Amino acid sequence: MKISILDDYHDTLRTLRCFSKLAGHDVEIWNDHVQDVDALAARLRMTEVLVLIRERTKIQAPLLERLHNLKLISQRSVYPHIDIDACTKLGVIVSSNQHPGTPSYATAELAWGLVLAAMRQIPQQMSALKTGQWQIGVGSTLRDKTLGIYGYGRIGSVVAGYGRAFGMKVLIWGREAARAKAQADGYATASNKLDFFEQCDVITLHMRLVDATRHIVTAGDLARMKPTSLLVNTSRAQLIETGALVNALRAGRPGMAAIDVYEDEPLRDTNHPLLTMANVVCTPHIGYVSRDEYEVQFADVFDQIIAYAAGEPINVVNPEVLRTVQKNRT
Repeated sequence: MKISILDDYHDTLRTLRCFSKLAGHDVEIWNDHVQDVDALAARLRMTEVLVLIRERTKIQAPLLERLHNLKLISQRSVYPHIDIDACTKLGVIVSSNQHPGTPSYATAELAWGLVLAAMRQIPQQMSALKTGQWQIGVGSTLRDKTLGIYGYGRIGSVVAGYGRAFGMKVLIWGREAARAKAQADGYATASNKLDFFEQCDVITLHMRLVDATRHIVTAGDLARMKPTSLLVNTSRAQLIETGALVNALRAGRPGMAAIDVYEDEPLRDTNHPLLTMANVVCTPHIGYVSRDEYEVQFADVFDQIIAYAAGEPINVVNPEVLRTVQKNRT
């Protein structure tokens, strides 16, 4: 089959052990990022299977309607960037493993790295040292402070363990089922959302972006945070009300932020407010970007292709399309 892989920025996938799963197929890998429909349609003209690296490229109806050979989109995790209805209408299977119960340790570790970096001003101190300055400020330690985990799921539960190991008081907020699970694991839960934002010294967000969680963190929530507190987001920018974080940081509540995700990605605007604030640590959506995590994720992605080639597609998110595919095969 003709397989195309988009947005492999560092040409990493061909170096993975799991890449051997695609042996015998015609694989083309693109290392740049393109969103222009005409350019993508030209690149993918002969493509039968499209591999996506998470949500880097939007796959919408105007593009799909021009990809007459496309039969399968294989990826991992959520798919707000894919027009599922258009795929179904056009007979394109979308396979995406939702990896239930499997934490992204890479994302959890980055979240914790951002906590340490922001609280101890590590990037700022490094930058100052390179310009000849010595100790530009005083940071804060974590022990005995309150770590707030908003969303006690696969990743949030791992980060909670990191907080406990660092001697922090861990406080959980989220859905009722998540709070019950946290309590069963021995963690305290906030009595309500308002208290959660008021009490925590560090709050880190660990939720999937769905309709119910979009803008779940409001300007009012942020205004209740301490002026010494830190907000960390390694999940999705759209969990926070549009514009609320920048305005809150300017107002001094919270006092700091550490951010890995943005409304528009890739972020190329060096004048973006978050990149110009001295109290913000920013990274370019690298939460899941580690070689070990890639091995786990793309083993799943490539297994979905193998299953499709064998006539038994798995992890299909638009199962109604299977009737159309079966009818075409017969």
